[in-house]
Amino acid sequence: MKEIHIGLIGAGWMGKAHTTAFHNAKMIFGDDMPVFEMVSDVNEEQVKNFAQKMGYKRYTTNWMDIITDPMIDLVDIATPNCMHFEMAKAALEHGKHIFCEKPLSLSAEQSRILADMAKEKNVVNYCGFSNIMNPANQYVKELIQSGKLGKIMRVHATYDQDMLLDPEIPIAWRHINKFAGSGALGDLCSHLLSVFQMILGDIDEVIGVDSIVIPERPIKAGLKELQKVENDDIITFLIKYKNGIIGDISSSRVATGRKNYFYYEIQGTEGTVVYNLERMCEVQVYFKADADRDNGRDCGFRTVLLNPEHEGFKYFQPAGGIAIAFDDMKTLQAHTLMQALHGKDYICNFEMGAKVDGIINAVLKSIKSRRWEKC
Repeated sequence: MKEIHIGLIGAGWMGKAHTTAFHNAKMIFGDDMPVFEMVSDVNEEQVKNFAQKMGYKRYTTNWMDIITDPMIDLVDIATPNCMHFEMAKAALEHGKHIFCEKPLSLSAEQSRILADMAKEKNVVNYCGFSNIMNPANQYVKELIQSGKLGKIMRVHATYDQDMLLDPEIPIAWRHINKFAGSGALGDLCSHLLSVFQMILGDIDEVIGVDSIVIPERPIKAGLKELQKVENDDIITFLIKYKNGIIGDISSSRVATGRKNYFYYEIQGTEGTVVYNLERMCEVQVYFKADADRDNGRDCGFRTVLLNPEHEGFKYFQPAGGIAIAFDDMKTLQAHTLMQALHGKDYICNFEMGAKVDGIINAVLKSIKSRRWEKC
């Protein structure tokens, strides 16, 4: 066991989640000791308070202080999307290991640069797609790879929230393309795309359509002056996989009544699996063989409760049916990252980040061209 000195850029909610996850990974898995060396944020009062509360030795308002500090082994980037490329590139140039929240960057071109640099530098390069570490998604991957669902034919999926349904919510960086890259597509759909990259492989081509439901928002709460919303409130696109699977993926950030509706259905010739993140510890599975045995009299979807037999679950709960949550996925993420520092394989690298951003780029291109575009 050794010490891993961490420099965090971004003293917000996600920075707190990352810090807590590293601490929990040490306590649960016996991973290397995280040393919270330095944290950076543009708001001096906020970063000072964050450092004191979360146990960081030092704080700064200049993120380059973290990049250039010889004490720091791992640069943890938990900032808005538009800052990821510059910060990750600088960290790579200084030979640092990197944990970067998704998306990797705002464009497929930038993400490809980072993925290629990471290979050249041979450092740990982890992109923070949280749902990859969800034991339910790992179970679905194993189920499909086992062949129990037969040949996979189709995927149907959506990720819906209503967090931006209120038109009085002021304009924010998520609404502006130069800061966010896209709307619901990059913010929410990217989570589905990362899981399907792991489970189903590479997408070949896409065609999409989008909608801006609330075209203008107040520049500040309570003010009448409005600013234009530049990106999608709703996105829908068709997909064709290189292995022949077809499907549709949607997302909405104005979906009335939906809070965290990360839902997908994957259909195979021998069975179908359904998952909804709002019921995080339940997976619905239908096996055609059940119907074949009794002529369909008692057939139907069965509910599989996550339990210690499923990858990752056993570290948090001793028996099935006991809930785990978002923070547990982040802890599994931190553990995987710590293991990667010792040479263990991991899937959420910058290459995956570049592939997801390549799909997003193809969807945006198809919306403009109104035709199928290659990923």
